[in-house]
Amino acid sequence: MSAPVISRTVLLRNVAETLGFAAAGGLTFGLAGMPAGWLSGSIISVAIAALAGRPMYMPVRLMQILMVTIGISLGAVVTPETLNGMAAYPLSIAVLLVAMSIVSVVGAAYLRVVHGWDGVTAYLAAAPGGLSQVIAVGAELDADLRAIAIVQTIRVVIVAVGLPAALMLFGLAGHARGSVGGPFEFAQFDELAVLIAASTLMAIVAYRLRFPGGLLFGAMLTSAVLHGTGHIHILMPWWIATTAMVCFGGVIGARFANTPVRLLLDFLGAAFGSFAVTVIIAAMFAAGLIAVLKLPVAEVMIAFAPGSVDAMMLLALALHLDPVYVGAHHLTRIFFVSFSMPLVARRKARARPKPDNAEVLKRQRQRFRWPFQD
Repeated sequence: MSAPVISRTVLLRNVAETLGFAAAGGLTFGLAGMPAGWLSGSIISVAIAALAGRPMYMPVRLMQILMVTIGISLGAVVTPETLNGMAAYPLSIAVLLVAMSIVSVVGAAYLRVVHGWDGVTAYLAAAPGGLSQVIAVGAELDADLRAIAIVQTIRVVIVAVGLPAALMLFGLAGHARGSVGGPFEFAQFDELAVLIAASTLMAIVAYRLRFPGGLLFGAMLTSAVLHGTGHIHILMPWWIATTAMVCFGGVIGARFANTPVRLLLDFLGAAFGSFAVTVIIAAMFAAGLIAVLKLPVAEVMIAFAPGSVDAMMLLALALHLDPVYVGAHHLTRIFFVSFSMPLVARRKARARPKPDNAEVLKRQRQRFRWPFQD
């Protein structure tokens, strides 16, 4: 039976409602001075609305525009001085890869032993990032997609909302400023136009080449090069950067669309348990790295946090951290997951016993409807 066709008018109304909830939550937390409040407030507001049954929806095209805008904003804070710290990156990235490998293994073992999940579903749910690719591989290997999506999404939300608050609680991050970005004068329009055009072009090229996170990283790299070399000095106007942050919070919160609360509660223990395992392991490696290299604690914690690349880069922007350091680590993590995760998942799928017909029918009924698709 085919899915009902939703009219364009209804979709636009759903988008408008989603943006309304995102704005309300972002304004409440942002104006209150919460760390990354524009982002975390938007996530919480839209997620609650989605779980309450409201039709939260963000179209793919709008998300692509947000990725480019966020990338430009991130690259704009790069200066020649920030590039001098790159000498510490190789050791830090090596530690990150070891940490993420252990996170995958131990997280999957936890879900198998404590919650009785099959090996493929447990491994994909524990994978540190790459949700869209994880969902695609899970569908191919007949894993439980709802379980994977819920565990992965809850982890992203906890990290995006809880990590800034934890950093502030321990005195590692101050109260947020009223906005991100910078001032804008019409006399600077030509410079801004060059920045946007060049960054957008490279973002599209990276996206077409299937570079992981191509829209964000293509725009960020171009903006970083232009600012780091002194050719461009203008920042993205604060009202554009802040709006992009609020809207992207709506993107994350909308992941809970079409998810019944009862089903969410069924997987809540697995989600929080696997998150605790992941955070403990990542924090141990991050603490060891900080002790050896004397790096800023907040930057290392954001760089090692197993959240989505987009959300972590936004946190770096909101907390005024070095986007080059944070971006290098999350890009490495995504490359690592992109190459290793499908291989390990397929090996686990070959090792599991063949399901009977009843099990196949059960999994077919559990097919996960991804709420971002047009």
